[in-house]
Amino acid sequence: MRVLVVEDDPAIAETVRRVLTAEGWVVETVGDGLAGREEAATGGYDAIVLDIMLPGLNGYEVVRGLRAAAVWTPVLMLTAKDGEYDQADAFDLGADDYLTKPFSPVVLVARLRALVRRSAPERPTVLTAGGLTLDPAAHVARRDDVELPLTRREFALLEFLMRNRGVAVTKAQIVDSVWDVNYAGDENVVEVYISYLRKRIDAPFGTSSITTVRGIGYRLD
Repeated sequence: MRVLVVEDDPAIAETVRRVLTAEGWVVETVGDGLAGREEAATGGYDAIVLDIMLPGLNGYEVVRGLRAAAVWTPVLMLTAKDGEYDQADAFDLGADDYLTKPFSPVVLVARLRALVRRSAPERPTVLTAGGLTLDPAAHVARRDDVELPLTRREFALLEFLMRNRGVAVTKAQIVDSVWDVNYAGDENVVEVYISYLRKRIDAPFGTSSITTVRGIGYRLD
């Protein structure tokens, strides 16, 4: 899952990033409303964590602009303001949920999972590809009726491949979507994790579902 965090307090932004990255999610952070609105409109995120008090544009203006542009990515407002009228304003402008600082990391993760489950009707709740099934909300993957023991990174890689099944994706696309935005290592790490994933989802079942596309990358068939 890809999450955009729009927060001008570096300490809070880093805390949220660490919490969500620990869940295996890919997190992008920006520190002002203008950059947040631009990134949210073009980045293809599953959810947005949005502060209200931001430089450039405040959170209310950001979410209003996104909804006016028909960007329906679920938005969780994260703010120190806890008045009922502040909450009403956020919901009226198109926010999906509201969490007051200081917040519980456990609650933050649970709220985001709930938002993603309720949103994006064009995305199936459970992804399927042949005998493979993957439930992002429950964090469970199966081959036929056998649960697959995947690490967080392997799960995120399989989810990306299944969302793009039948499409050849490059190593760069995989790194951008599966690894943290701050990752600055070699793209060849993808080869290593593709190998891990094949050993988990294919080898024990005598099948082959991940194809190497020469000169491009990989495709889940």
